Parts: sequence; structure tokens; C-alpha cells
Amino acid sequence: MRDQHASRHLVQLIEKLDQRSAVIGIIGLGYVGLPLSLRYAQAGFRVLGIDIDPAKVARLNAGASYIEHISATAIGAALAAGFEATSDFARAAEADALIICVPTPLNAYREPDLSFVLATADALLPHLHAGQVVSLESTTYPGTTDEELRPRIASRGLTVGDDIFLVFSPEREDPGNPDYETRTIPKVCGGDTPDCLRAGIALYSPAIDQVVPVSSTRAAELTKLLENIHRAVNIGLVNEMKIIADKMDIDIHEVIRAAATKPFGFTPYYPGPGLGGHCIPIDPFYLTWKARQYGLHTRFIELAGEINSDMPHWVIGKLADALNERSRSIRGSRVLVLGIAYKKNVEDMRESPSVELMEILRAKGALVDYSDPHVPVFPPMREHHFDLASVPLTPASIASYDVLLLATSHSAFDYALIQQHAALIIDTRGVYLDRLPNVVKA
Repeated sequence: MRDQHASRHLVQLIEKLDQRSAVIGIIGLGYVGLPLSLRYAQAGFRVLGIDIDPAKVARLNAGASYIEHISATAIGAALAAGFEATSDFARAAEADALIICVPTPLNAYREPDLSFVLATADALLPHLHAGQVVSLESTTYPGTTDEELRPRIASRGLTVGDDIFLVFSPEREDPGNPDYETRTIPKVCGGDTPDCLRAGIALYSPAIDQVVPVSSTRAAELTKLLENIHRAVNIGLVNEMKIIADKMDIDIHEVIRAAATKPFGFTPYYPGPGLGGHCIPIDPFYLTWKARQYGLHTRFIELAGEINSDMPHWVIGKLADALNERSRSIRGSRVLVLGIAYKKNVEDMRESPSVELMEILRAKGALVDYSDPHVPVFPPMREHHFDLASVPLTPASIASYDVLLLATSHSAFDYALIQQHAALIIDTRGVYLDRLPNVVKA
């Protein structure tokens, strides 16, 4: 199977991966790394999960889960198959494959923050050895793998493509999506050299149904950015259409539903109160930052970013107008935000526009509470602090608020009950199809 020029390290690595005798090390046990760990354990590999959070490590080793859509039963099955979590980076030396799944946020200047990736790489560096494959899955700008990781590995005296193999394979997790799981989502993979790509394909093929090879790590890095920028730009377009439709007293959700009946040439995207999640609000800025190094100005992408970033303020403007028509101001009004996760039916609050809405309302003097069945207590966050717990929805509690701001349309909400008892609802998700006297669409 291997050609005569393949290094003995590559031949041995591929043999281990083919026989499932390789140890898979996964660094970062969050929404990407944990499902991937469970999938490799399910595929018959011994998996070593590494995370800097000792609380996560302890919970996993005790058979408990901290992610809503991953059950304790799934954790228990992985443990029985040989999965183990640790905070000891020295144990990376035991692994034949190291897959890095750590955050890539933006800094205060909306520039790429690679501190988690680089800190992880530096922590792994003393424990790298010949015969390993290293894969970066964290979303980043084209050039990160070869500009940042390759020189670090070379500093260990290891030749990439001969001694050790470096790939980029972007994560494509979609928490809460019932139609896809880690195994069934095709996996893009690019190698630093042709033999690195061979190692990457051998790494992912036993666990993922379809591996999609591309010519380089940079092509793989740009693939991920294109996927998410495509979504961000189209959401920006439909958010702008929402503003236009609102001025014309047209329901944009009715228009989208009608347009979506066209069987070709149209893909429906839906407006909202802003962008959320770990990818779409962040990834476009990774490309715009890198493009500036080439003297390029990404006007189209940045315009969509401006529109999407302005949506929370537009929604608050609609809320203020609706209260004003009822002879009330935001200051002193009791506001209940419905849904603070970034999307429906998950507990994930990364970059949630709901939290920005809460911040704006609080700054304007509103008395803010929230209700979210997936987030019983407002969690610690780096930039946002609310000492709140989720309010149960009862006829009395609903009626006690001046306005309910529907920000995330969880299926668990009883929308008929809400509409029956709420004095005023600001619907940012198009839940209420009919024109109702106490519902304002925003």
C-alpha cells in the first residue's frame, strides 16, 4: 500500500492506525474534542483526553458529562473502552496521534487570538517524538499550521513529513443537530506534505465515514473559513432584508417561507437578534485580518459583519418603541429574556447575542431576568456577569413582566402559554406566524 519512498515512521504509523492499536490523544475536551474522543473510543481506539481544567477531567473519569447532548451513558461506554482524561501534558508522549481542539477567539481589537493554540503547542513540544501525527482542528487563518506549528516542531529536531506528520482538519461539530453526528460529517484534511496528508487520511478514516483530502493545510484552513463566512454573509443579507421589510410593514419570515418553495437557486437563511456560537461571529475576522497582510480589503465580509453586529441594538430599538407605545420606557421596566443559549435546544452560550441584549438592557436601566430550560443558572463568563437563575414560566411569572424578549426559540417553550399571558412579546425568531396584538416582530 505504501510506496518505497515512504518513511518507516509513516509506514509504522499507518499500520497502527489501520489496526486500531494507535493511541489517540485529544487536547481540549469541549464541544469539539469530547465528541471526537467518544467517536474514537467507539471505533476501537484507546483514547487519552487532555484538558487543562481539572474539574472536567474529574467529571469525565467519574463517568459524568458536562455537555447536555452527551449522555453519561456515552461517557461510561468510552471509559469501558479505554478512554481516560488527564491534565498531565507529559502523557502526550504515549499518543501516536495528537489532535488539538482548543478555542481560537478574538482579542479586544477583533484580531485572531492564537494564545490557546500556541500554549497547547508549547506544552506538547517536549513530548513530541518521531512516529506521531499532529492535527490542528481549531478554526484559524490560512498559514497558521505551517507558520506557527511547523517551526515549533522543527525546533525539536523532528523533520515534518519524515519523522512526524502535521495536518489541519477543521472541526465541523454542530451541537444539537439531530441529523448529523461526528462520524457522519465529512472531514476535510490537508497535510503539510504529501506524506503528512497520507497520515491524516489514515488518522481520520477509521472514525469518520468520509475524509475529504485537499492539497495543503492552507487550503483546509480556508475551507473552514469559507463555510462560515458564507453563512455569516447570507445572514447579514437577510438581516438587512428584515430591516427593509419591517419599514415596509412586511413579515420577513413570511417572505422567506414563500421564497424557500423555489426548488432551485435559493437557500433559506433566517434573521435573528445577532450572531452567536463559536464560529460565525468570529471566523470572518480571521480572514479579514490575514487578508490585510496581502494588501486586500474584504469589504463584502466586513459589511456583513457590521450589519450582524448592529442587530442587537436594532432589536433593542424595536423593544423601546414598543414600550413607548404603551407609555413605558426601558428604564425601570421588567424584561424577561427567553433563551440565552446561542441557538435553539442547546446549552451552549458562546458569543450568544442574548447576553449582549441583556447587557444593553441592563445598561439602559431595565430589570433583566431570563428563562432558559437548558441553562438553569447563568454560568461564569469571561466578559459577562449576571447573578441570575432561570425563571420558570408560569401564567403568573409571565404576566409579571412588562416585556418578554424572545431571543432563542427553544422547542421546550410553551409559546401558546407565553402569548396568552404576556403583556408584550418581542419576537426575534419568527415564532409567531400571525399578527397578534401583544407580539412585535423584531
